[in-house]
Amino acid sequence: MKKFQSGKILAISFGHLFHDVYASFLAPMIPLLVGKLGFSLPMAGMLDVFKNSPSLFNPFLGLLADKICVKYFVIFTPGITAVIMSLIGVAPSYTVLAIMVFVMGISSTLFHIPSPVLIKNLSGDKTGRGMSYYMLGGELSRTLGPLVITGAITIWGIEGTWRLIPFGLAATLVLYVKLKDFTVDKDAVLKKNKKSKPTAIKELIPLLSTLSGFLFFITATKVAITFYLPAYLVNQGKTIISASLALAVLQFSGALGTLVAGPISDKIGRKITLLIASIACPLLMWLLMITEDMFMLPILAIFGFFLFSSGPVILALIQDFNSHIPAFANGMYMTSSFIIRSLIILLVGYYIEKIGYDLTYKISAILTFGSIPFILFIPIKK
Repeated sequence: MKKFQSGKILAISFGHLFHDVYASFLAPMIPLLVGKLGFSLPMAGMLDVFKNSPSLFNPFLGLLADKICVKYFVIFTPGITAVIMSLIGVAPSYTVLAIMVFVMGISSTLFHIPSPVLIKNLSGDKTGRGMSYYMLGGELSRTLGPLVITGAITIWGIEGTWRLIPFGLAATLVLYVKLKDFTVDKDAVLKKNKKSKPTAIKELIPLLSTLSGFLFFITATKVAITFYLPAYLVNQGKTIISASLALAVLQFSGALGTLVAGPISDKIGRKITLLIASIACPLLMWLLMITEDMFMLPILAIFGFFLFSSGPVILALIQDFNSHIPAFANGMYMTSSFIIRSLIILLVGYYIEKIGYDLTYKISAILTFGSIPFILFIPIKK
C-alpha cells in the first residue's frame, strides 16, 4: 500500500494556495472595476463566466491527464495566473478585462484538472485527508486573496498591483524543485485504463448526475455569499476594506472547514458529512440576514466553515469511486460545476438588481434545502 507522501502533497497544496490567491483577486476588485470602467452587475457576473468558461474543456484535459504525466501544468500555471491577475487593474476596457480573465481561466483549468489526481496518487488510503490538505490551500487563498489585493491597492493603487507578480513566479519555482522528479507508474496507468472508455464513462453517470443536482441547489447560496458579498456590503454603506475583511473571515473559516471535513468524511462517511453541511448552510444564511451588524463576522465565520466543507468531500467521492479514468471524472465534475455556477451567478446578479439583495439571499437559502435529496442518492463505490 502506498504511503501518504506529505512533502509532495504539501507542495501541491502550497501551489494551490498561491495560484488561487491571485485567482481570487476578481471579486474584491469588482466595485472598483465597476467604478473605473462603468459596467453593470450582470456584466460583472459575466466576468466570472468568462473566467470559468475554459472548464468546458475539462473532460478532454481529463482524458489527457489519465494517459500522461501533466505535472508541468501544475508547476507553471501559478506563475501564469499571477502575471495575468496582477495586471487586471490596468485593463483599459471591459473587453480587455474579459479577455484577461478568460486566459487566466485557461491557466486555472490546467492547474485544477491534474492536481487532484496527483494528490490521489500521493495519498495512499487517506484520500480524504489528502484532499483536505489540497483544498486547504485553495480556501486559505480565498482568505488571503482579498486582503492581499486590498492591501496592494491601498499602497500602490489599482494600477500598481503588477508588483505582486514575483511572488507567483516564486511559487512556480518551488513547485518545480519539489515535483521535478515525480513520476507516475505508466504500466499501472495503462492497466488501470484497460477498461473501455464508454464503459467507464457509463459507470460515472449516476455519480456525476447526483453531484450535479447537489451542486445546483447549494451553489445558489455559495455564489450569493461569496462573489456578491463585497458588492452587497458596499451597497449597505460599508467600505471596501471592511467588505474585504468580511470576505476574508468567510474564506478563512471555509479553509478550516475544508481541513476538517475530509478526515471526518473518512470516518463518518462522505454522504453524512455533506448532509450536515446542506442543513447548516441555509439556516446560517437566514440568520445572517436577520442579525445585527455586530454579529455579522461571527456568523460569517461559522457559515464559511460549513459552506466550504463539501469541497474535499466531493473530490474524495470522485477519486475513490474506483473509476478507470479519474482525471476525466474530475474534469466532468468541474465542467458541470462551471455550467451550474455560471447559470446561478447570472441569475443571482439579475435578481439582485430586480428585487434587491435581502430577498435574493433569502430565496437562495431556501433553494439550498433542495440539495438534500440528491445527497441521499449519491452512489458509493470503492
